[in-house]
Amino acid sequence: MAKAGDKSGTKGKKGLKRKATAEEPQEAAVAEDGATGSGVQPPKTAAFPPGFSISEIKNKQRRHLMFTRWKQQQRKEKLAIKKKLKKEREALGDKAPPKPIPKTIDNQRVHDETIVDPNDEEVAYDEATDEFASYFNRQTSPKILITTSDRPHGRTVRLCEQLSTVIPNSHVYYRRGLALKKIIPQCISRDFTDLIVINEDRKTPNGLILSHLPSGPTAHFKMSSVRLRKEIKRRGKDPTEHVPEIILNNFTTRLGHSVGRMFASLFPHNPQFIGRQVATFHNQRDYIFFRFHRYIFKSEKKVGIQELGPRFTLKLRSLQKGTFDSKYGEYEWVHKPREMDTSRRKFHL
Repeated sequence: MAKAGDKSGTKGKKGLKRKATAEEPQEAAVAEDGATGSGVQPPKTAAFPPGFSISEIKNKQRRHLMFTRWKQQQRKEKLAIKKKLKKEREALGDKAPPKPIPKTIDNQRVHDETIVDPNDEEVAYDEATDEFASYFNRQTSPKILITTSDRPHGRTVRLCEQLSTVIPNSHVYYRRGLALKKIIPQCISRDFTDLIVINEDRKTPNGLILSHLPSGPTAHFKMSSVRLRKEIKRRGKDPTEHVPEIILNNFTTRLGHSVGRMFASLFPHNPQFIGRQVATFHNQRDYIFFRFHRYIFKSEKKVGIQELGPRFTLKLRSLQKGTFDSKYGEYEWVHKPREMDTSRRKFHL
């Protein structure tokens, strides 16, 4: 028993010795700098910034403490530089140099060859003869059918109901086990111009199929970041029945033109500005962000916006010619992750 105790005692002494050796440099620094004339030394504090990498600290709490202190010091230095530059600009007045443009992913991106000029004759001819020409020539008015996958859950049903309040002249019907190939002829016979199908997985909406009737095209989107009206903080009152305005941002490529025209054909031609409601499809880095707002006039110069909901994010998976046909359909564009990754590498290099 004594031997075992002796061994444990020796282990404890060794551990104390190791701690002492690790703390020796800090204690020596404090003794050199902080020793007072009375011989009383100040309390021991860790040197900052440390002379070693913070990631080498094995104690999690100590490592977190040192990291937060380092971040605070970085913020202080950045704020001091900012104040100094501001004073210099105020002193120089009109002779001050222009502010540098911040570097972002979008403005540093290399020019994309697929971006087209809206005044291009070829693009104008394609748009005059495509499937949406009758809508943009005001020959047809949109009538939308919104449905879901088989046996939808409450969250998906509520999203469909809220979408029907955003898109005028839209009707929600439950699927009831019918195949899309049987639904599409019924829609065409009842003069529907578009079909929207919202799919779900694990009780959460995760996909959207948009098919323009009667002759296509059909787009399949991945849906994510869905927020219903009750889940949006500081949202406004429920939307009115006024026809909203529609804003399409950054649909500048040939593929973007096709997708943007699909979204535009869902809404009537003449928005009712008295309702002050706006539906926005914002394309950024191949993700389409949908938002629905109401703008409020605070004064003659200030305008505020109020989100009404719902909100979600779409990413195009495929664009198919004609109506929905998973077996024999001809695809104009298909998202291929591996090829996209390699092309992006070449693109950035």
